[in-house]
Amino acid sequence: MDSYKQYIYKIITANGSGTGFKVAGKDFLITNYHVIAGSREVAVEDQHKNRYVAKVVMVNPEVDLAFLKVPELEDRESNIRLDPDYQVRPTQKVYINGYPFGMPFTVTEGIVSSPNQPMHGRQYVQTDAAVNPGNSGGPMLDHNGVLVGVTTSKFSNADNVGFGIRHTDVIKEINDYQFDDNEYRIKCHSCGNYITGEVEYCPYCGAAVNPSVYERNELSHFGQFVEQMLEEMNINPVLCRTGRDYWEFHQGSALVRIFTMNNNYLYATSPLNRLPQGDLTALMEYLTAQPVHPYQLGIYKNQIFISYRTHLSDIYSAYKDHIKENLKGLIYKADEMDNFFHDTFGCPMSIESRDEQQEEELIREIKENTAPTQTPEQNDPMLKEETPETDFIGKLKKLKQAFELDLITQEEYLAKKKEILDEL
Repeated sequence: MDSYKQYIYKIITANGSGTGFKVAGKDFLITNYHVIAGSREVAVEDQHKNRYVAKVVMVNPEVDLAFLKVPELEDRESNIRLDPDYQVRPTQKVYINGYPFGMPFTVTEGIVSSPNQPMHGRQYVQTDAAVNPGNSGGPMLDHNGVLVGVTTSKFSNADNVGFGIRHTDVIKEINDYQFDDNEYRIKCHSCGNYITGEVEYCPYCGAAVNPSVYERNELSHFGQFVEQMLEEMNINPVLCRTGRDYWEFHQGSALVRIFTMNNNYLYATSPLNRLPQGDLTALMEYLTAQPVHPYQLGIYKNQIFISYRTHLSDIYSAYKDHIKENLKGLIYKADEMDNFFHDTFGCPMSIESRDEQQEEELIREIKENTAPTQTPEQNDPMLKEETPETDFIGKLKKLKQAFELDLITQEEYLAKKKEILDEL
């Protein structure tokens, strides 16, 4: 399943997370309607934790499917295949791909218990593979990467009972959708036409339109406060949402989290560094001196945190602008302090940190290894030295990384790969 995971994405909304994926030949992502319900824009995260803003362009609540457009991903060709003639058989192996509970990508294996299980007036693929919250919207694949179904739900009080939307139903929705813009469309459950604009009845057949498809998740006062602060810092809040009244993002190398605690406190915190081995006297003296007021430095499970806390009622007071500036200050301070602890006390970066230097070095190395230029020695057969096989393997690995990081197009990737293999 490794070759398919780069086309499977975490879908993140203000209400939680799910999974979405891209299929061969299509420029949009597929997910469940219930994953994105109440949103017109959501965040999409790839395997490298890059986040993109996705626009919801089609919803069909009746089938529980939705399509998302992500400009940065439209040209990325997928190898997850559709086959309208594919026959799903009982007891065949199936693989559930996704992000259960918002965790990193996982694959679980099971069998098809029933390819046509009737439920709520429709038929579904039933499987005994583990299906958990967060898997919704992800692809059920066979071992060849052919779509079997789209994971949609499981019984809450049953083990080993999960369901997916049948691949034939998914293919019908894909074939019916023939638009290349980013307008929000609702598919009528009665006539199958697409509705734009907010209406009570389908303009084509007169069927009632469920008003819930127009509802949008409203931010709490706290949410509005935090997202206004993020926008003032030129940070897109859609890319930071990680659930209801919870935001998580990187500022430089530091991971920053903002959330409420017990519905009473606003918390902002960042896991900076792990404790180093050896004498901690100087480090402890610095931490206990609390040199970063109004922020607090502390240790939890051998990890250094910087935090800021205030009562939620304070954001309604005359101090709200002061609190907003304190939040901005913590975001900048977190990016500063993790480097300070690393350089001054030898504290390793936290596991949540983003290693920007390593990332920049990797990108530079990839670009150098995939550059089409050749030295005179490489062009001269008399001077050209034999290149070890391991060097070719390294080049191919770097080339693949370049493609996965969107540093080169698929055409450039295939051309350069052919060039390396021809040279070998």
